[in-house]
Amino acid sequence: MATVTLKGNTIETSGELPKIGSKAPDFKLTANDLSIKTLNDFKGSKIVLNIFPSVDTGTCAQSVREFNKQASALENTKVLCISRDLPFAHARFCGAEGLDNVISLSDFKNGSFGKDYGLDFVSGPLEGLHSRCVIVLDENGVVTHTEQVSEIVDEPNYKEALKAL
Repeated sequence: MATVTLKGNTIETSGELPKIGSKAPDFKLTANDLSIKTLNDFKGSKIVLNIFPSVDTGTCAQSVREFNKQASALENTKVLCISRDLPFAHARFCGAEGLDNVISLSDFKNGSFGKDYGLDFVSGPLEGLHSRCVIVLDENGVVTHTEQVSEIVDEPNYKEALKAL
């Protein structure tokens, strides 16, 4: 179990992020067109998993914008923006912002992604949502970088995540 804070107040997650060097757990997430995407759908590409509580918060929205900007220059890399928001919220946000270099995915159906990756909140006012994390995978789905952002209102370290690519 990891401990993070929300404006200084302690919140716990369900576990620990996958270990560097380990194979990332598979997942089934819902895309904006309501299709199901799995880790295998992105095989052969480097992957940045930008995980956050909700696209309707300022910091989460900024992380999607920043990764969208950075992703346009990345070769053979997909940025997956993942939360428990409905796919409709992801589509609305990315459409209104003109963001087309990231792939929005939702864990709304059963939250299994958050549980399998050990990053869903199990206490506090955001219980049931995902914590703010970045996980980078190589072309074979092996974890090369993780960051569990310790203060939820802070942005992730984009530079370190992109350096891991």
